[in-house]
Amino acid sequence: MNIYTVIPARGGSKSIPKKNIQLLNGKPLIAYTIEYSLKCPLVTHTVVSTDSEGIAEIARNCGAEVPFTRPGELAQDDTPDYPVFRHALNTLEELYSEQIDVIVLLRPTSPLRPPDLIEKGIALLKRFPEASSVRSVTPSSEHPFRQWKMMGEYMVGYETEVFEAYNVPRQQLPSVYFQTGDLEIILRQTLLIGSISGKRVLPLIIKPEEMVDIDNMSDWHKAEEQLQRNKA
Repeated sequence: MNIYTVIPARGGSKSIPKKNIQLLNGKPLIAYTIEYSLKCPLVTHTVVSTDSEGIAEIARNCGAEVPFTRPGELAQDDTPDYPVFRHALNTLEELYSEQIDVIVLLRPTSPLRPPDLIEKGIALLKRFPEASSVRSVTPSSEHPFRQWKMMGEYMVGYETEVFEAYNVPRQQLPSVYFQTGDLEIILRQTLLIGSISGKRVLPLIIKPEEMVDIDNMSDWHKAEEQLQRNKA
């Protein structure tokens, strides 16, 4: 199986300027994710997709490959994931003259992944060959069946298969999970039909205390504290 890791890292972070290359406990944030991929024996190439030469230089110094520059129109605040990864698939297959079977999506904003996530995700795909992708998730602390939306001056509950689910004890509601940024594994054919996930998504469940997704300075400090605890 030809497995490529693709790490998306655009240069225009707004919440934390230059977030992907800011030093987290003395190391560029993106380095944690690059090193994680490089340690996995199943991954044939660890690639960073970026529009920033500064990020590209640091990524190469950390051992990643940066064989192309992501076009600026695919590095905007509102750019969805799909065109970024379809561009990566098409470009990498052309540059390396080989077909990619699987793309492992590792976001640099999740530096504290549990061990062996990639190996576990690939094993899941092999067990369930009809699956379209694997996605890391964690148990959700807030149930979506208990959310409300505004309709004029009043609130209405979301329609679900459970009658008035917002009045039902939580224990009787179906289990729900929140997606994390730790890992997504995408089959080539899933990308070719126009999707990142497809319709048969396998869950890789992570404990809440094992994950952090850095979006703001509060998350950054949480990651620093966790890394320091891990060293102790």
